[in-house]
Amino acid sequence: MPNLTINGIAVAVPDGTTILNAAKTIGVHVPHYCYHPRLSIAGNCRMCLVEVEKFPKLQTACSTVVTEGMIVRTDTEKVRKAVTGVLELILIHHPIDCPICDQAGECGLQNYYMTYGLHKSRYALEDKVHKKKVQDIGGQIVLDAERCILCSRCVRFLDEVTQTRELHIFSRGDHSEISVFPGRPLSNDYTGNLADICPVGALTSKDFRFKCRVWFLKGAESICTGCSNGCNVEAHFKGDILYRLKPRENEAVNRSWMCDFGRLEYKKANDARLLAPFVREGGAEKAVSWGALVPRVALELSRAAEAGPDAAAVIASPQLSNEELYLARRIATELLGTRNLAFTHRAPGDGFEDGFLIRADKNPNSRGARLLGIPDGAAFDALVERIAAGTVRALLVFGNVVGSFTEAETAALLSKVPFVAQVGTNDGPVSKVATAVMPSASFAERGGTFTSHAGRVQRFRAGFAPRGKARNTVDLLVELANRMGAGWTFAGEASVFHALSATEAPFAGMTYESVGSQGQECKP
Repeated sequence: MPNLTINGIAVAVPDGTTILNAAKTIGVHVPHYCYHPRLSIAGNCRMCLVEVEKFPKLQTACSTVVTEGMIVRTDTEKVRKAVTGVLELILIHHPIDCPICDQAGECGLQNYYMTYGLHKSRYALEDKVHKKKVQDIGGQIVLDAERCILCSRCVRFLDEVTQTRELHIFSRGDHSEISVFPGRPLSNDYTGNLADICPVGALTSKDFRFKCRVWFLKGAESICTGCSNGCNVEAHFKGDILYRLKPRENEAVNRSWMCDFGRLEYKKANDARLLAPFVREGGAEKAVSWGALVPRVALELSRAAEAGPDAAAVIASPQLSNEELYLARRIATELLGTRNLAFTHRAPGDGFEDGFLIRADKNPNSRGARLLGIPDGAAFDALVERIAAGTVRALLVFGNVVGSFTEAETAALLSKVPFVAQVGTNDGPVSKVATAVMPSASFAERGGTFTSHAGRVQRFRAGFAPRGKARNTVDLLVELANRMGAGWTFAGEASVFHALSATEAPFAGMTYESVGSQGQECKP
């Protein structure tokens, strides 16, 4: 474990640590473009030059491994002059299109220019080499070759992570540029990561371009709801509009990456939302207040339960959080006393999985539902049969679909139930026929925990208040239960998780603090 000093600060790091990473441990930032902690070291941008005592020349911090007694300086005039020169070289042919570049606000060129540049260009504007702009190269990416500084992060990502190798560096000298081969666009499921790792505006997101300046966005730690892998993400929003999801580092789950399918999950928080409660009378929708709707739903469910254990039913959703599933189960078993409780084992999508981050189960919390004792599979099929047989008089259904049934099949099935109450986020086959529709908050508007396919319990946090008149599902279920005489005193998802961990063995001993931002394995 070598000892060294960086800018006069003593530090000891494990064998094999580079100067750049050693500097990170004591909060010293070394500028860089080509270095990325998840990719091989290229050392081609030369921005991370540092001075090492007894070394005749400046060294690249990203590729130089520390040794015992090494003395490193990152803040000398010699280093600053060298980094300024490197930056000037990089900017020689860079276009002056910052006002329209979508990377503005998170561009490494802009940021370092303010620290090391601020120089007048010695290169005539008309002499700049012009390259192709706004190229759709496939996947979620638009390429602007003029802005590229040839750091090669994108090339290494496709070589080392996806191993699809679509991007290469072509030509030489001033005319070098990254591109795909003619007729061979990006063809993997992780192209959005290229926009994340590009340190300038050369590779930008086709979906996010020109939608919002990044300095207007706020962020919240969240979990991707696109499948059961539980990729950690950052949800970026402005007001009550969710604009994008970006991967959040978690070595145990998704490292620094996420798939293109999950990246577009944010749209569910914006599109086709159910924003106000309503009832359906004579086939027509009629707006109703929450104050009138919740007591009516509670009354209908209670009346059905009094008619017999099979007359009331609950269809849970693997899109619900652990906290919401826990309350839904207690409503079914304790308040309605029904055996008709299951969650759909079917999922939208084609069941594709790739052995990396994409799982066949396209729901974030199937594992959590099972651990909480809510069955699927044969139990769900049996429940559907009882509904089809007309034995269910009142049904509480969560989510926008019932299994993989089509809209017509869903309508036919639910027509067998006199009273269908839905708790859902988006318009869908269920809301089109439900007797009572109770809009709920999206994953960006509420908090809680999901349990991944691997049994990792992970928190997601609310970014903003529920849109329209939608309600937090936990609050809604607590009120509904209390209308049925539960006497619950839960106040928010944290109090529900506390009760859950106290009674459910797989979650025993867990707290929001122990789960933290990286998650915690549940007990087998």
